[in-house]
Amino acid sequence: MDKKIVDFLIRAKRATYAGKGAETASSRIKSHNLVYREDDLMYYDTYLGGEKFAGEEALWIADVPYWSMNYVGRVTGSPFSGDFLKEALLHVPENTPYRGPAQYENGDYAYSCSVEGEFDWFQGKERITYQGRLIYECYFHGGTIK
Repeated sequence: MDKKIVDFLIRAKRATYAGKGAETASSRIKSHNLVYREDDLMYYDTYLGGEKFAGEEALWIADVPYWSMNYVGRVTGSPFSGDFLKEALLHVPENTPYRGPAQYENGDYAYSCSVEGEFDWFQGKERITYQGRLIYECYFHGGTIK
């Protein structure tokens, strides 16, 4: 992993969805889109849905696609908190800069994320429980583009 790229990716994630950043114009009917740029680096997150959703995050270097991650998830119970999910995602770790940390808790909510693989080819799963009961799950995979 290139530290410059990973650091940019983390800043981008914290400035967009996790950081409650402003959405840009929709790229497709009813899609949610968030963009972050620094110099010749661009991060784009686009997703469809809400309680059941699918999306893609991608990173470009000098207008050339470099990295991408697809994700699909769903809310499976209540009381789901989108704010708690965003809070957990703000803690995206440098060694696995895909979603959130391996473990994160606040009150009755607990977030967990497991990943197999490396930056250039990976897959993982995140979950949120409330008082030990599963209320959210998301699967993701991605890697570098050549």
